Amino acid sequence: MRHVGILAHSIEGAALCLRTLSQEGARDLGTHEHADVTLDCIAMGRSMPAWEARDHGAIRKILATSVDRLANAGAEFFVCPDNTAHMALESDGEDLALPGLHIAEIVAEKAAAEGYRRVGVLGTKYTMTGPIYPRVFAAKGIDAEIPDSDERRLINDIIFTELCQGVFTAASRQRYLDIINRLHSLGCDAVALVCTEIPLLVKPDVSPLPTLDSTRLLAAAAHQVAIGARPLPTWYGGAID
Repeated sequence: MRHVGILAHSIEGAALCLRTLSQEGARDLGTHEHADVTLDCIAMGRSMPAWEARDHGAIRKILATSVDRLANAGAEFFVCPDNTAHMALESDGEDLALPGLHIAEIVAEKAAAEGYRRVGVLGTKYTMTGPIYPRVFAAKGIDAEIPDSDERRLINDIIFTELCQGVFTAASRQRYLDIINRLHSLGCDAVALVCTEIPLLVKPDVSPLPTLDSTRLLAAAAHQVAIGARPLPTWYGGAID
């Protein structure tokens, strides 16, 4: 089996990715079995000033340090369970030390396989207004719909003040469900939960629309690479076509 590296940027999403990877292993390989895995995390606080300044190059350098450490630990490829971080990973720079699975590509692949045609996108303010999901969905013939500006502000505030801190409340869940309901009224046939903490708040059994859980989809794909059921990725950072 291949050794998996998890490039963590926010703790709650990375922890869910690690837990899901172990669950995938136990299901396919037997109790207590899973691929070797190493997780590296540089505190997200180091990157927050650069996020506010939209300095993706500075963030990429921080993330690249984690990839270097994963490579030195023996990982053969990496996954980054943080959608927003992919905006920095896609910025210009030297190839990363390891190839990685691109989280948005994994989500778009699943959306296309399920036959979705118009997908709502819920994530940080950077992800919702950024180019990645419109691009990867369009490549699969899928339209992307984002919440309005007030809704985006609410979603983003809850992510950073609650979800990233491990706080999950019924009131915030209902606010997210109201937004998903409005996306449904706009013709969306699914919603992509593309902040990796949102699936901890909005679960499939309460969502008005089918959910695309970016965290668990990424972990499942990493497991498939590890056991040889999916090819080793070839993306070393930078923009994807």
